[in-house]
Formats: sequence, structure tokens, C-alpha cells
Amino acid sequence: MNLQSVDLSVALEKKEYEDLLKTYQLQLVGLQRKLVEKRIPLVLVFEGWDASGKGGAIKRLTEKLDPRGFQVHPIAAPNDVEREHHYLWRFFTRLPQRGAISIFDRSWYGRVLVERVEKFATQAEWQRAYTEINQLEKMLTDDGALVFKFWLHLSKEEQFRRFKDRESDPLKAWKITEEDWRNRERWDDYVEAAQEMFAQTNTDYAPWTLVAAENKKYARIQVLKTVIDGIQAALKKSERH
Repeated sequence: MNLQSVDLSVALEKKEYEDLLKTYQLQLVGLQRKLVEKRIPLVLVFEGWDASGKGGAIKRLTEKLDPRGFQVHPIAAPNDVEREHHYLWRFFTRLPQRGAISIFDRSWYGRVLVERVEKFATQAEWQRAYTEINQLEKMLTDDGALVFKFWLHLSKEEQFRRFKDRESDPLKAWKITEEDWRNRERWDDYVEAAQEMFAQTNTDYAPWTLVAAENKKYARIQVLKTVIDGIQAALKKSERH
């Protein structure tokens, strides 16, 4: 998996987007009921660049679902209590019960991304984390969960445009912080960290999907379709056993 191979020129026109959105959201409602019936937990992990549209993709994914059946977990820096435990500790209580959906807006991959780049974790800690994360996801899938992971990718130029748009819009200004600008200066370091993360943690049981997010409409539809295809494949497999 290589970020340079992502075709950022892909896009959807408004009418096609709206038609596909309606179709896929309806399909996902039906599949949510199937997950409940089969008692299959679903874990969705969203990582990617600042301003790449993770929140927008999650909103379109969930807006027609039964709200009793999913939770979205926005993950920030660990608090004082969480820092006193193993870094994975704070995620265990956020994992879904059988038949439910947990969506992570950033996740345990912070250990090998921001904590690696900003040196909040030692080299030994973040290198060890690849094995720990794979073991966590293998444990979940062995127990019947589905785990799908998304990296929303966009160009550095498009990120700059979105940052400036946020700064100039009073309704979006809360979305942009000094930390976002500082992270941008470490772009190449984050590319290196992300590439190694894909190499170490893209597994058949918990695959990564690289989402072309230069066009927000295209990204939202790609996420929805990937989730639908993944659930449908898992349901077909379970019916054969």
C-alpha cells in the first residue's frame, strides 16, 4: 500500500453523489439489522490527514442508522488517568457489544503516528505497538467482530486550502488549531509513519482502505461502499459455515 498510488483526481458530481448516498445509506440500514440478528460487532477505524474529511464521512455513514446501535468515539490525547495505563486500555471500554457498531475517529494507531512523530512514545514503544495492535485486532476478529480501517488521503495543497477555509469561516474556526499547522510542518514524517503502519498492520482480518479524499463526495461514497461490501462478504461467509 502506497500513498503515492492513490488517484486524487477522482470525483463525483452532485447528482450522482446524492443518488449513490441514498442507495448506500438504505443498504446500510438493512445490514445494520443483519448485524444485530447475527450478533456481529463492527469496528470502524478512521485515520488520515487533518481536514481530510473523517468527520464528514462518519456523518454520512451514520446519519440514517438506528442511533441505538452505534457509537462514535472521537479520540484525543489521553488524560491523566489514561496515561497511567497501557495505551490500549482506554479503547477496551469503547469496543462494541455483539451486534453493535463502534466508530473510532482516530484510534489506537495514534501510538505509531502522532506519538511516534512527536516523540510522545519511545522508539521501542511504538515499534512494539505494531505487534500489540495486530494482536488486538486478531483477538477481536477471532471473537467474531469485523474490523475495517480507513486512511483518508489528500494532497498537501488541498489540506492548505481547507485550513484557510476553516480559518475564514466562523462556523468552522473551531476545527483548526495551532497543532494542526504544526503537524502540517511534519508532513513527510507522517507519510513515513503511515507507510510503515500500512506495511505492518494491513492484514487479511483487519484490512486498511486508502480513501481518495481530495473530493469529499467521492470519499464519503467510497467509505460507505467499502463498509457495505465488507459486511456483505462476512455475512455470506458466515452462511456457508
